Amino acid sequence: MKNPELTDMSPEEFREWGHRSIDWIADYLSDLETRTVSPDVSAGSIRAQIPDMAPDAGEGMDRIFSDMEKVILPGVTHWNSPNFFAYFPSSASGPGILGELLMAAFNTNAMIWRTSPAATELEEAVLNWLRQMLGLSDAFTGVVYDTASVSTFHAIAAARAAISERDIGEDGMGGVGAPRLCMYTSQEAHSSVEKAGIALGLGRNGVRKIGVDDRFRMDAVELEAAIGRDKADGWHPFCVSATVGTTSTTSVDPVEAIASVCNKHGLWLHVDGAYAAAAAILPEMRNILAGCEHAHSFVMNPHKWLFTPIDFSALFCRRPDMLKRAFSLTPEYLQTQEGASVTNYMDYGIQLGRRFRSLKFWMVVRYFGVDGLRRRIREHIRLARQFGEWVEDDSRFRLLLPVQFGTVCFRLKGTNEANEQLLESLNRRGPIYLSHTNLNGDVILRFSVGNIRTTEAHVEAAWKLIQTAATELED
Repeated sequence: MKNPELTDMSPEEFREWGHRSIDWIADYLSDLETRTVSPDVSAGSIRAQIPDMAPDAGEGMDRIFSDMEKVILPGVTHWNSPNFFAYFPSSASGPGILGELLMAAFNTNAMIWRTSPAATELEEAVLNWLRQMLGLSDAFTGVVYDTASVSTFHAIAAARAAISERDIGEDGMGGVGAPRLCMYTSQEAHSSVEKAGIALGLGRNGVRKIGVDDRFRMDAVELEAAIGRDKADGWHPFCVSATVGTTSTTSVDPVEAIASVCNKHGLWLHVDGAYAAAAAILPEMRNILAGCEHAHSFVMNPHKWLFTPIDFSALFCRRPDMLKRAFSLTPEYLQTQEGASVTNYMDYGIQLGRRFRSLKFWMVVRYFGVDGLRRRIREHIRLARQFGEWVEDDSRFRLLLPVQFGTVCFRLKGTNEANEQLLESLNRRGPIYLSHTNLNGDVILRFSVGNIRTTEAHVEAAWKLIQTAATELED
């Protein structure tokens, strides 16, 4: 006989709270636009409402759910809001949320094929779908990680493993007379590239930041000159990380020219397309990936602009054997009879435990279809360009760059302090939320369209709020 005190929540109670939870989520998603996007809370205020010690006795779901609404919800930043225009979009669609629910129910650990054949083979299949959607060749093999930061780490680790003169997996970064390794990226690259260099033993001094042109794209001429200087000084250059859609401005590095430099000097080329590469599923935007066919590795995040709940990052690699060389380590308890006839994804990364992430992306793609995804991204680009036109039509503002994707960089034609005040005023009052960057010493506002629930009405209302706030600063 089962002891109810030693088993899980009963199926009846789970069914009741499952229904109530889905109803709550449906209501939450339907009224998101009425909520202030960024919470108006002070630091520590949420923590102060949570007991210092865990409860000894279990509590009912009524009380837990009530506290979620009273304590947790007021401190949530609503990334799913159609008025969230900050950073890069990361909106969870309905089918993606249901995919997350099923993932949690299955609780699969997709570390090796045997521990969940469906998780492994679905990952292979959906990454093949995504590769084709992006127009990448079948020379690329995909692996799912959590974020682009982790994907980039693994790509650079593979680049390091591909150095023929050294076996860093066995000997480490040291060695008598071994030259120090260095890699290259642009001044506008994401911070994860530098973090990967630190984690992989290069140190910040081993990560060279190449200058950019007037549109914030990596200067390939300066890159080649830096490689030449480093070789002359006894360094060992081994990798370049280019970007399709930089974080601050969504600029696209000249990948074709960078690939030529890498080929000339025998360097691994990694391309970070975490955000902007999603636009390449549009036939008319495929050119943004020009040169990426020469890359050794390439990353993009469906959780940014393909409406898949965070986290889901896809790394495509032309040398998966180097990923495996960098990370494969199989103790006896993970040996299986299938051997090399199947994919064991634990061999391609630092982690052993792996979530069944492919399930939610599979559901998203099947529900919307490739054409449905294309139409939504195309509309976001249209809305961003419309916003850019409004900025240009208002003499108080300046558009920093032509709008390529869903992100608009603009500022008041005033001081940095005025722009900071404008941003603070907008984010404080709600209901919209923007982010900022700094370019050549100027504070720049970033307006990013990409949420699946955002419509032209939301963008137009946001622009009117921005104009009103700017007028108030003038008074």
